[in-house]
Amino acid sequence: MTTEQQPRAQWLGRWGFVLAATGSAVGLGNIWKFPYMTGEHGGGAFVLVYLVCILAVGVPVMMTEIAFGRRGRGSPIDAVRRVVTESGRSSAWSLLGWMAMLCGFMILSFYVVVAGWSFSYLWKMLSGGLNGSGVDDMVAIFVANNENPFNLGFWSTLVTLATMLIVGKGVQAGIEKSVSWMMPGMVVMLLILIGYGVFSGGFGEAWRFLFSFNTGSLSSEGMLAALGHAFFTLSLASGAILTYGSYLPAGASIGRTTFSVAIADTLVALMAGLAIFPIIFANGMSPEGGPGLLFMSLPLAFQAMPLGTLFGILFFVMLSMAALTSSISMVEATVSWLVDNKGITRRTAAWGTGIVLWLVSTLAMLSFNLGADWTLAGRHFFDWLDYLTSRWMMPLGGLGMVLLAGFVLKSESFREELGLAPYWHALWLFMVRYVSPLGILVIFVDALGIARLEFGVHWPWLLAVLALITLVGELLSPRLRRTLAG
Repeated sequence: MTTEQQPRAQWLGRWGFVLAATGSAVGLGNIWKFPYMTGEHGGGAFVLVYLVCILAVGVPVMMTEIAFGRRGRGSPIDAVRRVVTESGRSSAWSLLGWMAMLCGFMILSFYVVVAGWSFSYLWKMLSGGLNGSGVDDMVAIFVANNENPFNLGFWSTLVTLATMLIVGKGVQAGIEKSVSWMMPGMVVMLLILIGYGVFSGGFGEAWRFLFSFNTGSLSSEGMLAALGHAFFTLSLASGAILTYGSYLPAGASIGRTTFSVAIADTLVALMAGLAIFPIIFANGMSPEGGPGLLFMSLPLAFQAMPLGTLFGILFFVMLSMAALTSSISMVEATVSWLVDNKGITRRTAAWGTGIVLWLVSTLAMLSFNLGADWTLAGRHFFDWLDYLTSRWMMPLGGLGMVLLAGFVLKSESFREELGLAPYWHALWLFMVRYVSPLGILVIFVDALGIARLEFGVHWPWLLAVLALITLVGELLSPRLRRTLAG
């Protein structure tokens, strides 16, 4: 272990981390984006490719971040600095920690606005404010919800206050206690909605939409969508998983814990599809993605179904909890750093962070109303936060983290921390040195829109062939042979 660590709170057990990390991963995007992408890109064929991408990119990167966090026992900045110092490397590598922490804060700055939609629609469902005779009426309600800065600001402020209240109570009393009922509660509500869907008349069509093994619908764009979602769905490179890993007890298996989170995240996403699409199909609606599905089509469907108000309330409670568990994880890195380095209490750190977050998120919120004309290079402040984090900071941060672990640091540190058998450690090293970086590079280049050739082929995929040749040589290298030999 490193020598610079301070006493640090820990999860009460491995499942505390699993629930918290799964809550971080299961956000608003998983509720609609993954099911929609599955149906559009070949159903079961897409799921199979997605699972391969989870194993090849998501799991190795997540294991690396957890190992960094537990080895360094600190915020992303402190954990990376301690681990690189232990290997005799420059502390300048802690810039990766700074970028991860800033990335998480920037994501949360616009995420609380989107999360506010969930809370707002829960109230509308409870108060009868979602009455409309058609999609146009629902569109008008959604637009009016965003055009009123006091309304939108109130709900985003409520999300901020709830997040800071939970985080301010601490790791065990705040975060772990909250997710210990929010995550199971979310699953129970999904099961209830799925149960209704089975008898709604649209379940069979929803099942075929999600799971028909249609390889003809799986294009190169679908494969890239699976790869990109596998990376982003696990909350990687945003400081959340690394910070949560710093609270993981020493005896917990990082490998088993990571696989538990990946499996739970995928199951919840598929369950969300089985809960949403039967309602959509039973009411003769199109399974369009995005906010249109959650905030326009579904409310209309709830009005047309028996006990629709009850099921609508259950759905938006679930959506609000998914939003809240994600927002908790994204701010924890900043709060952890303030507590560790500024000598202030967790409660003070949480509310101080909350004030800054509220100011920045207010600017993001104004992009929908009073600041609709405030643009820079064609993007609003809200759009810039999304663009910088998803297109640049997360891919570059993830790439830097695996390259640091795979090529720069002493392998003994990770061998000890991961506690894997020699063969599995060699496989992890193989993945973080070559496969995961290549996958992240593909995501990064494609996201910038410069990778597509006129024949519809993405040139980064061609790099995979060259990488395989390189990997054969690496497998024969003395370093990896020594790892295999233990």
